[in-house]
Amino acid sequence: MTRNIVISGGGTGIGLAAAQAFAADGDQVLLLGRRAQVLEKAGVPGALTRAADLSEPDQVRAVARFVAEELGTVDVLVHGAGGAGHLEPPSGSEDPLDRVAHDWTVNFRQNTLTAALLTEALKNRLAEPGGRVLFVSSIAAYRGSGTGAYAAAKAGLHPYAHDLARQLGPRGITVNVVAPGYVEDTEFFGDTMDEARRARLIDDTTTGRAGTPGDVAATLHWLASPAAGHVTSQIVQVNGGAERGH
Repeated sequence: MTRNIVISGGGTGIGLAAAQAFAADGDQVLLLGRRAQVLEKAGVPGALTRAADLSEPDQVRAVARFVAEELGTVDVLVHGAGGAGHLEPPSGSEDPLDRVAHDWTVNFRQNTLTAALLTEALKNRLAEPGGRVLFVSSIAAYRGSGTGAYAAAKAGLHPYAHDLARQLGPRGITVNVVAPGYVEDTEFFGDTMDEARRARLIDDTTTGRAGTPGDVAATLHWLASPAAGHVTSQIVQVNGGAERGH
């Protein structure tokens, strides 16, 4: 049976890989993201696209109206939008506190607020029973991220997911989080990655390799399947053992 899948951050990286996995099942996929041209070039068979800044309530309301008109019911909601602000303009201030405020605000808006607003806007459209809400967090929520801002923003998704699981469970809807480690072939790191850093991140794993968007997408796909119907309020780490260290 064809399901309706809504994926934020669906134009690149993990979101795109998840979209491809669901489309391969014949599901109807809606890709959300800020850049219309990126969504249009994604090339997911049969996918709908809608450009929006999901940290803006008015734009999320417009997305909700679009979903109501085009899909009606949402079977799976995947929150792939996010990032550490590398693609955003810098604060432009020389004052260190201004830069801290900018960094934390950007990370909260990109990673936490987008997920909360979109979930609340579509919560009453989730299929019941059988609906799925899936958040993409990060190993940084456990280990930190250097500045703390990105890690804190991702960690904020965890209690929200637990609260949602309790709230939506009586409707037959599950809520889970997938927390990847280092994943290559995404825009996440911008131009901040070099070979030494890459080697350190891979050395943290016990599998001896970087993760791929497909690794994470496969976990999301399983959590959205009937096989995972009794799995809820969980944080599933996909990091090759890196969170445990050596």
